[in-house]
Amino acid sequence: MSAITLEKLIKWRREFHQYPEIGWSEFLTTAKIVKELRSLGLEVKVGPDVINQEFAFGRRRQVVEKGLAVAREHKVDEALLDEMKELTGCVAIFDSGKAGPTVALRFDIDCVGVNEATEAKHRPHAENFASCHAGEMHACGHDGHISIGLGVAHWLVENKDKVVGKVKILFQPAEEGVRGARAMAESGIADDADYFLGAHLGFIANSGEIVINPTHFLCTTKYDFRFKGAPSHAGAEPELGRNALAGACHAATQMLGISRHGKGMSRINIGVLKAGEGRNVTPANAEMQIEVRGENEEINSFMAANAVRMAEGAAHSFQLEMESEIMGEAVDLTNDQELIDVMTKVVGKHAELTAVATRPFGGSEDATVLAKRVQRCGGKSLYFVVGADRTAGHHQAGFDFDEKQLMTAVNLYTGCLEELLK
Repeated sequence: MSAITLEKLIKWRREFHQYPEIGWSEFLTTAKIVKELRSLGLEVKVGPDVINQEFAFGRRRQVVEKGLAVAREHKVDEALLDEMKELTGCVAIFDSGKAGPTVALRFDIDCVGVNEATEAKHRPHAENFASCHAGEMHACGHDGHISIGLGVAHWLVENKDKVVGKVKILFQPAEEGVRGARAMAESGIADDADYFLGAHLGFIANSGEIVINPTHFLCTTKYDFRFKGAPSHAGAEPELGRNALAGACHAATQMLGISRHGKGMSRINIGVLKAGEGRNVTPANAEMQIEVRGENEEINSFMAANAVRMAEGAAHSFQLEMESEIMGEAVDLTNDQELIDVMTKVVGKHAELTAVATRPFGGSEDATVLAKRVQRCGGKSLYFVVGADRTAGHHQAGFDFDEKQLMTAVNLYTGCLEELLK
């Protein structure tokens, strides 16, 4: 009988729920995962072996330092922190010792930047496993994803004699803002994978539903634009100033007028615009945070290129310096039929589950970056959804999910591994 029980999965999930960490700060989270995986005798890679820092979008020094401080408060082994080289995330490698395919599995580990609900009806609060970190909460189910990944790791070790090939279990940082997958992909850690599997709890499905082939993953690129002008006294010497606020506002209105694309859905949103130093000072600095989305890479690239061009044009018109920084990205994904068939077969073995052939995903998920990387290297990929009832929407303060679906997810992953590695 397997040592992995629902009770164990829930215990892990609640431990991670108590100590959520935002993207690129997940040192305590990573350390806990590494400790559990290495206790199983698995090889575990960390640091530059699994994260290419050049592509670590939106990674800020103060966030890294905060995460390191938390890890040290919890007495994380300094040798492990040295090994991580200020980079979060890890990859466990299971080797059966027998020739066969390599399967990559991906689980995200970061949290959302919201304060958790404190109402008595909120289960994490009522049962004493609510977030201990102000302004940070596992409000998207990634605590559950970590638990599922650890459960699969235990199953592999217990069933080593029953499978062939290798399994790489990717615990990816910084999914929120779609920032972490590209850095992990560019490390090359999954380039030898013949198959890739990833999933999300809840989202577009309720408990008992398994969306085998979700569609309409939206490509997206997140940008920060920074405009730099020159300050001056707005009354006495306005001619000496170069108005960054005016340039940024001009850029914003131009971007919102980008033509829609005839080949599919396109989106642009300017979520943040901050500028200025004082009422009587020509604003010398402005920052804009935007995102574009598209139904496919062609449309997303069209939107992104136009947004950058308009920001650069506005900067030139107002005699400003302008720099842009990509803060995150995700791509579209078409699941491979071979893996759709495998998952359909596995779900069919569970009478308590309802197979939903397809349903629009309607959002962006950077697991697609890893999935598509595997496809471009000659492998096959599947991203599916494990339904779970929620008490509130994802990213909301009152979010919680049906924990029984943790075992459902483990059973689906391991069922696929049995099919692929027999």
